[in-house]
Amino acid sequence: MAPSRRDCRCDMIFLLGYLLLSVLGFQPALAKVCNDYTRHGLDNNWYTRDGEKLPIMVLMPMNESALMSSISQGIEPAVQLAIQHIRESRQYSFSLITKIYDTECDNAKGLRAFFDAICYGPKHLMIFGGVCPSVTSIIAESLEGWNLVQLSFAATTPVLADRKKYPNFFRTVPSDNAVNPAVVKFLNYYNWSRVGTLTQDVQRFSEVRNDLTNELEKADIQIADTESFSNDPCVNVKKLKDNDVRIIIGQFDENLASKVFCCAYNLNMYGSKYQWIIPGWYQGNWWEQANSTNCTTKKLLTAMEGYISVDFEPLSAKQIKGISGRTPQEYEREYNREREQKGVEASKFHGFAYDGIWVIAKTLTRVMELLRHKDRHDMYHNFTVDDREVGKMVLDVMNETNFFGVTGQVMFRNGERMGTIKFTQFQEGQEVKVGEYNAIADVLDLINNTIRFQGVEPPKDRTFVRLQRRQINVPLYSILSTITILGMLMAGTFLFFNIKNRNHRLIKMSSPYMNNLIILGGLLSYASIFLFGLDGSFVSDKEFETLCTVRTWILIVGYTTAFGAMFAKTWRVHAIFKNVKMKKKIIKDQKLFIIVGGMLLIDLCILICWQIVDPLKRTVEEYSLEADPQGRDIAIRPFLEHCENTHMTIWLGIVYAYKGLLMLFGCFLAWETRNVSIPALNDSKYIGMSVYNVGIMCIIGAAVSFLTRDQPNVQFCIVALVIIFCSTITLCLVFVPKFVTMRTNPDAATQNRRLKFTQNQKKEDSKTSTSVTSVNQANTSRLDGLQSDNHRLRMRITELDKELEEVTMQLQDTPEKTPYIKQNHYQDVNNILSIRNFTDGKDGEKSLKNHLEQKPQAQWGSMDPSRISRGQLEDINSPEHIQRRLSLQLPILHHAYLPSIGGVDASCSSPTSSPPSSPHHRHMPPSYRVMVSGL
Repeated sequence: MAPSRRDCRCDMIFLLGYLLLSVLGFQPALAKVCNDYTRHGLDNNWYTRDGEKLPIMVLMPMNESALMSSISQGIEPAVQLAIQHIRESRQYSFSLITKIYDTECDNAKGLRAFFDAICYGPKHLMIFGGVCPSVTSIIAESLEGWNLVQLSFAATTPVLADRKKYPNFFRTVPSDNAVNPAVVKFLNYYNWSRVGTLTQDVQRFSEVRNDLTNELEKADIQIADTESFSNDPCVNVKKLKDNDVRIIIGQFDENLASKVFCCAYNLNMYGSKYQWIIPGWYQGNWWEQANSTNCTTKKLLTAMEGYISVDFEPLSAKQIKGISGRTPQEYEREYNREREQKGVEASKFHGFAYDGIWVIAKTLTRVMELLRHKDRHDMYHNFTVDDREVGKMVLDVMNETNFFGVTGQVMFRNGERMGTIKFTQFQEGQEVKVGEYNAIADVLDLINNTIRFQGVEPPKDRTFVRLQRRQINVPLYSILSTITILGMLMAGTFLFFNIKNRNHRLIKMSSPYMNNLIILGGLLSYASIFLFGLDGSFVSDKEFETLCTVRTWILIVGYTTAFGAMFAKTWRVHAIFKNVKMKKKIIKDQKLFIIVGGMLLIDLCILICWQIVDPLKRTVEEYSLEADPQGRDIAIRPFLEHCENTHMTIWLGIVYAYKGLLMLFGCFLAWETRNVSIPALNDSKYIGMSVYNVGIMCIIGAAVSFLTRDQPNVQFCIVALVIIFCSTITLCLVFVPKFVTMRTNPDAATQNRRLKFTQNQKKEDSKTSTSVTSVNQANTSRLDGLQSDNHRLRMRITELDKELEEVTMQLQDTPEKTPYIKQNHYQDVNNILSIRNFTDGKDGEKSLKNHLEQKPQAQWGSMDPSRISRGQLEDINSPEHIQRRLSLQLPILHHAYLPSIGGVDASCSSPTSSPPSSPHHRHMPPSYRVMVSGL
């Protein structure tokens, strides 16, 4: 007996209210509404007789005008084929029949179809179907109240994965979220740890993106940028490019996919540097059907080339017979034959529907076995479809499902299918399968040599920035080091020359110990060049910081040592020759060492304070990205190491100020001693040249070095050349003149021992008798020279005295040789008599000259022959002969013993020089004679 319309209307209102309460979260007590089996005269038990037909409620859109109806039309052949195979297997005591209810993908019509199934249909042990997400979610939320379990084969929306909200919902098709673990596995396979997402602003894609974000965070993969769009994706695609996103995971439908790839083409976001990963459920040739952009198909295909699509595997590729006794390939052939007979298009979900019918069959069988077992122990309990215990039993059995079907291993985890995810790549206009992911085993299996990337290697997940140190060029460092070594060898040569000849009066008068300090300062300056050329490519970071301090100390100490010694020498000359009172003043080398040590002590105080308060540290300056010169997919970020501190300008100012004052002091001393005419003592001219060159080069070098601080090769070259030039020019100006003088004329530097004073000094000291008696190093050398000259003169006088004695004797004994003796010995006698110039001054000079010019004939030529003849007969010891000998010998004796009483003129350079040729007698007044006493 059929129910009346009034009963159905009442039941319909009650059903709608019940569904509303279920949606709102309330679970009212289960009541018998339309499907009152007692009233309908139907059996409400779970038990079936052998061969009994069990009805299954099938919900899906069947109307061709409805959305997603094409899926349902291709499903029906698979369902009928599964029921047929179940019947043919003869493993089940029942047969399944399906009753399809058209939901038309409409919420209201779907609810009406569900009500009709409940109100007018037979008892339904399970619900099979659910294609449209909205209709499926409404019905699945109320299943717990009806004590029914729904198994879907096409609902992939992630919303249905909420077990709290949909506890009685299962699906044989993996959800959209099921691809996320596979994507993460794929990213890890290629070591991509930085990605970006581009999502269509729709709930379905947003949910997938949210789940993907969680999976990426678990895998420690960085999400560089997350973009979502509604209609125009170009702005978002550009943002991805600006953020240097190379691996882009897209979630959008095929209608917007064409726009995305059109934007990617215009922004050049394709090719070997980019990898797109998009959904794989698009229809075939979607780029032609959904192209609503201004890009041509060729441009789209260019941008799409190489993209990876991810989707569930519709049929297993394994050649394994499943629960039906057929391999997936055998099933597919039967399905295509049935589908072609009915003239419908294939559906990608047909394999999941086929396996779903098998899941229902196995679940019902297992539940009936459990109920029969329970019924033996509790014969008074009648299990019906409304029994809560039976509903829980069905859920447990569903979760325990495990068999190999045509879609692979069928298992559920919290109602979700643990299926197989396939990866395909778009290659030359078609999609090619390149691998698959097994969710059960969590294994990614890629087919060898199927993935073809646009470049020689997979794209990078970012623009890999390779830090490249801007370092000193090795050939440049080698060249400058070689020049530096040559300079050090030159300095070593000067040091050897200075030590070897330290007792020579030329070197001795120039303070050899101070010269050694000058050479030492030059060597330290040279050594600093080697340290300035070392950077992080040769030493570690910690060692580089140590180098910063060491090379600064060496250069500063070397500069002070060289110029300090040079200025100390000049100060001694200034102190001696600017002594107006001409008092005896002793300045030894020890005092000069103290002066240089004081200058170095100031340096050490500055450097120690610098090191303690604000030490130099290694700093790294990075520059803008540069393209790789070799064309690789990397960017070069140059960086440069510096030695800096917080208050670098202040400390450099202090050092520059001190060195500048030191150079000014040297210039002052050089200017004050410019008129001292003893080359061995006075280096003022060379000091001035050194200070000028060093000052100019240091100013230019410091400025150029500051301007080229980001070009280490240029900076090092400038600094090294400045140090080399300054050190070399200083050493050469100090030692080359001495070296040349020693080679050409060793005595030239000490021959002119006169002092040239200024006109003002001559007026002030016109009445002062100058006596330079300083017992310093320079004057001691002068005294040694004078002693040597006096000793040589005494020896010469003794020899001439003997010759004169012989001449005298010959005058007495051999008269016939008188003319010869007169001619040959006149000059010797004249030389002997000229020695009186040491004591007689100008008067003696004039008297001797007149004596020689006016009376030579009276002495020699005026003797008549008669006297000569008489003299020959006289005795040699006659008073006349004795007087003549004494007149000749007394002056000689006078001059021979004159040095013992301090009467030898220091300006005489040779005992044979004539008085008029002496420069001292020509130019220097008597008051400025320099007498050396105590010889």
